[in-house]
Amino acid sequence: MYKYLGIDTSNYTTSAALYCQDGGGIKSVKKPLPVKPGERGLRQSDAVFHHTVGLPQVINSLFDGNTDGIAAVGVSNAPTARQGSYMPCFLAGVSVAKCVSQILKTPYFEFSHQVGHIAAVIAGEKRFELLEKEFVAFHLSGGTTEALLVKPDRDKIFTADPFSQSLDLNAGQVIDRAGVMLGLNFPCGAELDRLSLNSDREFKIKPSVKGADCSLSGVENKFRAMYESGESKEDIAKFTVMSVIAAAEAMLNCVLKEHNLPVLFSGGVSSNTLIRKYFNERYECVFASPEYCADNAAGISFLTYLKSKDYYG
Repeated sequence: MYKYLGIDTSNYTTSAALYCQDGGGIKSVKKPLPVKPGERGLRQSDAVFHHTVGLPQVINSLFDGNTDGIAAVGVSNAPTARQGSYMPCFLAGVSVAKCVSQILKTPYFEFSHQVGHIAAVIAGEKRFELLEKEFVAFHLSGGTTEALLVKPDRDKIFTADPFSQSLDLNAGQVIDRAGVMLGLNFPCGAELDRLSLNSDREFKIKPSVKGADCSLSGVENKFRAMYESGESKEDIAKFTVMSVIAAAEAMLNCVLKEHNLPVLFSGGVSSNTLIRKYFNERYECVFASPEYCADNAAGISFLTYLKSKDYYG
């Protein structure tokens, strides 16, 4: 059975995955980057250091001594496929992927971190029919809040062009800032999710929008005011999540007015319980299990498999 190696070194996680041909599934290993208590992320230099130290460990755990059958190597080389998109943390993965490819004498492919997120949902949910049609993909994370128009592409597998986006803070940033304020561990998504489910309070939130785009900076001002006035952590958590939902729904409605297409949610924020429940009850959506929402290399390994089919004919 041929296997396809994917590597992803984002600003949150060191990860590697193997996509196994002929229904063998995906094997994935990942290691979160360490963040000191009270901090809201890492400097790029620190992220590169931790990837350099952690990636050999992740690769070793993934292979478990068996490198037989590796047919191709793929890696995320930038946040998005758009011109000028760049983060140094991805260089760690690129360096290792090139070395592995050269040693094993296999094809080498590069993809953006963003398309890797989308591909992870398709592979994880086995929604392979989406590769043959246009659809809308949300990418909700600490670094991105975008609604993307995705189209099949002969060379790139698919393209993902932004239709709408956040004009300031991203969804994951809002959640992490609220979580750090409440004393949660960074990244704060999972803990804030659990807190929000213990709130019975209902919020009527009017999102801040400009055209098809949204603004989330005002959400931080509001949850800080709630905190200073002594409101419960649970209510603050739920308000924060519902604010993200309101912004995403406004963006989605703008997209659907012009493009009546299937909708896929990707990125770490899309693993949130309230977000999944809200959109699944009101729209026809595709969500993946949480393991394929957060940063991972599964989508990169799947894209590597798809590109290899063209390479090997």
